[in-house]
Amino acid sequence: MRRSRGVAAPCGLVALVVVVLVLLMPVISMFAATAATTRAPSLAAGSRSLCAVRAARSSLLRAHSAHGHLRKSLPCALWSSSFSFCLAGIHRSTSPASAGFCSSATPHLSMAAAAATPVPASASGEESLDSNPLLQDFAFPPFDVVQAKDVVPGIRKLLGTLEADLLELESKVQPTWPALVEPLERIVDRLQVVWGIVITLKPLRIPPSCVPPSKKCRFPDKVKFQLRLGQSKPIYNAFKAIKESSSWSTLSDAHKRIVEAQIKEAVLNGVALEDAKREQFNKIEQELEKLSQKFSENVLDATKKFEKLIIDKKEIEGLPPSALGLAAQTAVSKGHENATAESGPWVITLDAPSFLPVMQHAKNRSLREEIYRAYITRASNGDLDNTAIISQILQLRLEKAKLLGYNNYAEVSMEMKMATVEKAEELLEKLRSASWNPALKDLEELKTFAQGTRAQEADNLRHWDIQFWSERLRESKYDIKEEDLRPFFSLPRVMDGLFSLAKTLFDVDIEPANGVAPVWNKDVSFYCVKDSSGNPVAYFYFDPYSRPSEKRGGAWMDEVFSRSRVFSRDGVPVRLPIAHMVCNQTPPVGDKPSLMTFREVETVFHEFGHALQHMLTKQDEGLVAGIRGIEWDAVELPSQFMENWCYQRDTLMSIAKHYETGEPLPEEVYQKLLAARTFRAGSLSLRQIHFSVIDLELHSNYIPGGPETIYEVDQRVGKRTQVIPPLPEDRFLCSFSHIFSSGYAAGYYSYKWAEVLSADAFSAFEDAGLENDKAVKETGRRFRDTVLAYGGGKPPLEVFVEFRGREPSPEALLRHNGLLPVGA
Repeated sequence: MRRSRGVAAPCGLVALVVVVLVLLMPVISMFAATAATTRAPSLAAGSRSLCAVRAARSSLLRAHSAHGHLRKSLPCALWSSSFSFCLAGIHRSTSPASAGFCSSATPHLSMAAAAATPVPASASGEESLDSNPLLQDFAFPPFDVVQAKDVVPGIRKLLGTLEADLLELESKVQPTWPALVEPLERIVDRLQVVWGIVITLKPLRIPPSCVPPSKKCRFPDKVKFQLRLGQSKPIYNAFKAIKESSSWSTLSDAHKRIVEAQIKEAVLNGVALEDAKREQFNKIEQELEKLSQKFSENVLDATKKFEKLIIDKKEIEGLPPSALGLAAQTAVSKGHENATAESGPWVITLDAPSFLPVMQHAKNRSLREEIYRAYITRASNGDLDNTAIISQILQLRLEKAKLLGYNNYAEVSMEMKMATVEKAEELLEKLRSASWNPALKDLEELKTFAQGTRAQEADNLRHWDIQFWSERLRESKYDIKEEDLRPFFSLPRVMDGLFSLAKTLFDVDIEPANGVAPVWNKDVSFYCVKDSSGNPVAYFYFDPYSRPSEKRGGAWMDEVFSRSRVFSRDGVPVRLPIAHMVCNQTPPVGDKPSLMTFREVETVFHEFGHALQHMLTKQDEGLVAGIRGIEWDAVELPSQFMENWCYQRDTLMSIAKHYETGEPLPEEVYQKLLAARTFRAGSLSLRQIHFSVIDLELHSNYIPGGPETIYEVDQRVGKRTQVIPPLPEDRFLCSFSHIFSSGYAAGYYSYKWAEVLSADAFSAFEDAGLENDKAVKETGRRFRDTVLAYGGGKPPLEVFVEFRGREPSPEALLRHNGLLPVGA
């Protein structure tokens, strides 16, 4: 569970800015200078203009692939296959024409001028930056023209303006919605939109010239502004006055959620601390930001540092064509100009698209061992060693918790989540107990199978053997090879089927809108989402293909604009939401479309689930619209829910057709896919539980500088959560970015928490009858009108109960995974 799911999932404006700024430095330092090659055509003036998972989460989450998935960018779990605008010229107050797309009687929303207008020189004492694309008024973010040189002056200027705006708000603040929340939202959204452009481009274009960061890319005023906003007593007192007023009972659920979250977040930000303690708190916050940045940089540098050049094809026997192609492509990028998939040479890296095929398919056991050992020891030695950084982070988080009056950092993290530490531990133990015996059986079955092949390692399977023999067993047991399924899953047909499912479940139409908004690469598509009356309700970008030389691996979703009443203009009631989705499928080759593995299909469905919650929200209060304001451990519900539809017959058969012949996926293959769904479910469950338990252990019971090292804690936890305990030299913690440089500290459990919610939600459709079209549509509308519509405007437990009619139960998850005892 997200996504995105740390920092508590903030509901309020203060938290939004705080979180955005916390990761400001690493993003700037890595921002790409290379401009995208595609620019959208200008749109004529006169038409309705078009108008960042959740605001706070938006900047926190980093995306990871199957072995490393929320920044907000709602990343996937570490195991999961699923693993977040100016037009051709910069337009001022003009309204771009519809250009024949999404035309409707209902106007589109434009980017509010207040969100990105040029900064007056008087606001910051600097010269006006009229030419900086980040500071213009635009209908769509200028993804195609922003360069690294724009970021430093643009953000500095923006911070200066926001500081002036904050001072003005504090001087005039009143405990009313128009005089408190609305101006505060304008400050936060302005930063979110402008910084969102930078944060979007950072993982997509990272030239070597931007690494390592230079001092000129650092913003000493950034942390000051973050702390100023989070510790503003005038704003804090105004929110308290609203809650204590006689009109409190008349406020809507969304308004109450915003006020209560702002008060709680202000306390967590240190607003109630005395001067000396507040100064100490602020120093801790600044140091944690630096350490988090350095941790992330070390992981990235260590990952990129490893390269394995292979000349003899026998060394990589077993790798599928797609993996050989990627290895050859990587070799070309490293200077081996004549490298080909057939003849090599090949370069293996520790990026997931390269690492995973080696572990799954390489017959060369020594190669698997070498790559595995390199992977689990990333950033654990030399100048890139994260060991000391982890110790410092844990020590400072504990000190922060003590200053705020908590026993440990896990308690701080849980303040704005659904769970408590005790409830999270209770769920994890329940799932661990249900998964342990099945995982033992998984291992015995694997050993028996390997012995049947007379493999030399059969009697002593090691960590680098598990994925390889698991893949062989799966192929033997179900006669399914992922590579053989690719021709049945072409990206265009998968997207058509996904959009058709959205129409069936949620009564929305999704249409291409390419050319309307600038994009960062020619492969990026732009779409319009319409309601049943043909009115636009949202838009999204989709960047599907891998670009190893300039794009990080993994898959993620993020917001561009949020739905907001405050930013309405031209008589339109709200600004419409815009999202973006990023994946890493194999690009088309010649006339052949992008062909996907089934796991990649699940990934697209997963990220689209996140996007749907952002886009189909009916919440007009920007602070709790879409994924904003949703508790961290609930935000994965829609994404994991959507994955279930990949196994539903009608949905799967609508997308699984051979790209050349149109032949449908054979029925026996479909049945094998269903059977394979629970393959090694106990082992996979324990893997996630291990990550979750070590996270909570380090943030609740571990004593920095005490009798145990972090690695000894990991070994101790591993004895209960892994049937093959970690190697003594395992240093996975040194690359566990989720909890040390993203938003998952004391929150990784939320992946499993949300799995419970999503499986139970899908079971509502099973109860209604998956073959009953009318019941499916009715249940889908109910899901849309509750889970997708409320955003963070209602507590997620209340939302779930309204949809499901009862509180969630883990029974559906255990049943789907084949982990219920026989007869249960």
